[in-house]
Amino acid sequence: MGTVVQLKNRINNSYLELKNSVDEKLILVEEKIRTKLLSKVELVDEMTKYHLRTGGKRLRALLTLISAKICGYTKGSRDINLAACVELIHAATLMHDDVIDNGETRRGKKTLNHIWGNKSSILVGDYLLSRCFEMMVEDGNNEVLKLLSSTSAEISQGEVLQLQYENEIDMLEETYLKIISAKTASLFAAATKVGSIIANKENKIKDALEFYGKNLGLTFQIADDTLDYNSELKLFGKDIGNDFYEGKITLPIILLYQKSKNDEKKKLKDLFKKKERSEEEFKIVLAMIKKYSIIFECHKKAEHFINLASNSLSVFDFTKEKEILQSLTSFSLERNF
Repeated sequence: MGTVVQLKNRINNSYLELKNSVDEKLILVEEKIRTKLLSKVELVDEMTKYHLRTGGKRLRALLTLISAKICGYTKGSRDINLAACVELIHAATLMHDDVIDNGETRRGKKTLNHIWGNKSSILVGDYLLSRCFEMMVEDGNNEVLKLLSSTSAEISQGEVLQLQYENEIDMLEETYLKIISAKTASLFAAATKVGSIIANKENKIKDALEFYGKNLGLTFQIADDTLDYNSELKLFGKDIGNDFYEGKITLPIILLYQKSKNDEKKKLKDLFKKKERSEEEFKIVLAMIKKYSIIFECHKKAEHFINLASNSLSVFDFTKEKEILQSLTSFSLERNF
């Protein structure tokens, strides 16, 4: 147990170092978001305030701030405004996600759609996106506007692609990577690239940070999908199995299906065709996950993207910010919250 606690502390510290490095600016980002979401429509105001109270890691906003910092951006507040913008894009996609997935809880609290219904949640998600576009226009940089608007379009396409392959347990790994690249990694890549744009860096730096963000995002999503089947993390008090109960086809299930025998393949197919899956059925899948060392296989896949992310930072001289970005790759793979 002591080793587990030490590991947990080491992993969480890399995130805390990132947060502490830009803490003063993050406070201003939070204030910017609160101000931007104020509405004269009572229901909109109530729902956005509830959303803000649910918290979150603000990882994408933090990446925008630290990428600006590593590029030497010091004058003005564009990093704060665009960090808030990136975070609102993420928040809007979560609201839409919860409607698509019929989600009832997020971060341990009831989702907006569970409390106020799907119609209101979709419209408030759209309200957040409209505020984002206002902020992009206010920034006045065409490169930023093009990047964040195309990223929003890419996220939507990723959502549609995921729906297209819903419940297809024989999905190719390549298709899965396309989905998470669009749904998750594209916004990570935009967040890190924005910092280099506002600092007027050369294309080599922009490309390096964009590449870093993309591969960090891929690692983050693979880790997130793997967490859902990692029974060892019960030690950390994390709920597991949500993706299974929702019938989502993610990397652990794709790899398990590839490795399974024919009779096991049929069982898995039948399970994911069902409208509902039981706790007993989840235990069966967990046993198969363990039998074929699927968690280890997922981590090996993620480590490939970690190495790509870390290597892309070679264009920067050694600084505290570079060290934080490098250690963040471990957090994205091994995190437990």
